[in-house]
Amino acid sequence: MVDYRRVGLKVGLEIHQELDTRHKLFCKCPPELFKGEPEFTFVRRLRPTQSELGEVDPAALFEFEKGKTIVYEATEETSCLVEMDEEPPGPLNEEALDICLMVALMLGSRPVDEVHVMRKVVIDGSNTTGFQRTCVVALGGEIVVNGKRVPIQHICLEEDAARKVGEEGMTVRYRIDRLGIPLIEVTTAPVLETPHEVGKVALAIGRLLRATGRVKRGIGTIRQDLNVSIRDGALIEIKGVQKLELLPKVVEYEVTRQLSLLEIRDELRRRGIKPEDIREDFVDVTDVFKDSKSRVIRKTLKRGGVVMAVKLPGFSGLIGREICPSRRLGTEMAERAMFWGRVGGIFHTDELPAYGITEREKEAVLKAVGASELDAAVFVAAPRENCVDALKAVVERAREAVLGVPSETRAANPDGTTRYMRPRPGAARMYPETDIPPIVITPERVERVRSMLPEMPDQAVRRVVSKYGINEVLAWKLVDSGYLSLFERIASKTAVAPSFIAATLTETFVSLRRDGVDVEALTDAIIEDVFTLVDRDVMAKEAVPDVFRWLAEHPGSTAEEAVEELGLRMLSREEVADRVRTLVRERMDLVRRLGSRAVKPLMGEVMRELRGRAKANMIYEILREELENVIPKEG
Repeated sequence: MVDYRRVGLKVGLEIHQELDTRHKLFCKCPPELFKGEPEFTFVRRLRPTQSELGEVDPAALFEFEKGKTIVYEATEETSCLVEMDEEPPGPLNEEALDICLMVALMLGSRPVDEVHVMRKVVIDGSNTTGFQRTCVVALGGEIVVNGKRVPIQHICLEEDAARKVGEEGMTVRYRIDRLGIPLIEVTTAPVLETPHEVGKVALAIGRLLRATGRVKRGIGTIRQDLNVSIRDGALIEIKGVQKLELLPKVVEYEVTRQLSLLEIRDELRRRGIKPEDIREDFVDVTDVFKDSKSRVIRKTLKRGGVVMAVKLPGFSGLIGREICPSRRLGTEMAERAMFWGRVGGIFHTDELPAYGITEREKEAVLKAVGASELDAAVFVAAPRENCVDALKAVVERAREAVLGVPSETRAANPDGTTRYMRPRPGAARMYPETDIPPIVITPERVERVRSMLPEMPDQAVRRVVSKYGINEVLAWKLVDSGYLSLFERIASKTAVAPSFIAATLTETFVSLRRDGVDVEALTDAIIEDVFTLVDRDVMAKEAVPDVFRWLAEHPGSTAEEAVEELGLRMLSREEVADRVRTLVRERMDLVRRLGSRAVKPLMGEVMRELRGRAKANMIYEILREELENVIPKEG
């Protein structure tokens, strides 16, 4: 068990949340995503530019050197010339700015006097312009979690990026419907000291954002970035954690990774290895594999490729060492090689024999590079130029391993581990946006926003428990779900039990998501319609999950259509009575044996047949009446 305070863990959070506004940040396009095929596409090749001081951001240079071509997909309904970078941006969305000011006041942050839009260089293809527009709205503030005061560094308003939809070879495809959707960024100071604390603070900030009632719901609308460091380690930026519950695991695995890398550093030092010992002495070992059984190598050689290797002094047994679950130092070397060399992966002697490569071939490679007992070798099968670039990246990563933990930007994986993304950006990536004038934040505007502040999450929970009679646990789930305002609207318009409405919007929806149902496709209007049908006795509440499942799979359909298609329309009392009478006649042997006690097993049979089409209390009432009529006659 890691003592996180002893290892000096420090974590800062960046919460990015899409805002629910009428239009995008710099144009009048609706902030919506489209499904189906695009109406048109266009192609770009982005390149980095120098800052005002003549510097080029290393992260931007890294993305450029990948040599990718970007294909953008769009529809006229969700995008315009602003997203295509064919027209200057319009004025900053004042509605989005007010929402940011609202969050700032709820956190005790100080709004800036003037909002200045900046350009942040981003040339991975996620923005057609080669930069992201962002602006600081407020500074300072804090959020208190479990008695600890967590400082807020700043609150920003920025445009969301295009969404990546595919990649084939050197071509990447993005859809620009998401590009320009307003996004709030809340950044904490790096004062969080345990994975558990990171999860709690992220939850508290998320609750506060949802309390505004002005943020979007669902996967993809909120993303969490982390800045993680430990004593003697490095500052690692981790991008794109989409699930709140994954945050503690991401931090836990990153600490494990850094501690493991420090152990590898110490072992390399004990073996007397210095960075300059690792040289770019690449050896062509193609002849070793001329009769290889490895499919990867045979395929490469058939296409005219080669196999090249490099010696890593002192690395024997370390490249294959696990540094966190399912990941090894060799994994990190492979990721660098794949990025810089555009190869499918690497082979290293710690993992051989395997993959069709024999012990004899492994020993031949070690001999060819001049390896001794404690040395390892890495080799790559690809066109010669790609081999050289890939092995250069491996050598660089090996030199970093001698020094410890390299500072870099990493991307979150679905299992909580991370992968290499790019070098950490520098100060050269930010410069002023000259197409958008500054916006003065007047005291009058601040007071107007202050007058509209919503109740805080804990206040909302107390009110919901008191007003609707649901328990506190369910009330917190409701607040966390982002469905609170919808819940109250449905509860005020229908006679459906508030506890059932709340449980459906939280527990049932969570269960449907786990089953792969796209709950986010359900609009508030369609959700409200379903509960209205329950209220009118058109359908039973037991049918609600099936109806929502069908509606998510058939966007654009109505709740009435779902009920008809699924055959879930409620039966009349007469229809239920007919089915009950038939069942009782069919099971008279059971009735004779159990008498009035037969109501329980018969109730189960009727419910299995009519579930979702009749209310349980009505079925029970009819069944009791029928048994009372039948039992005396048979007696």
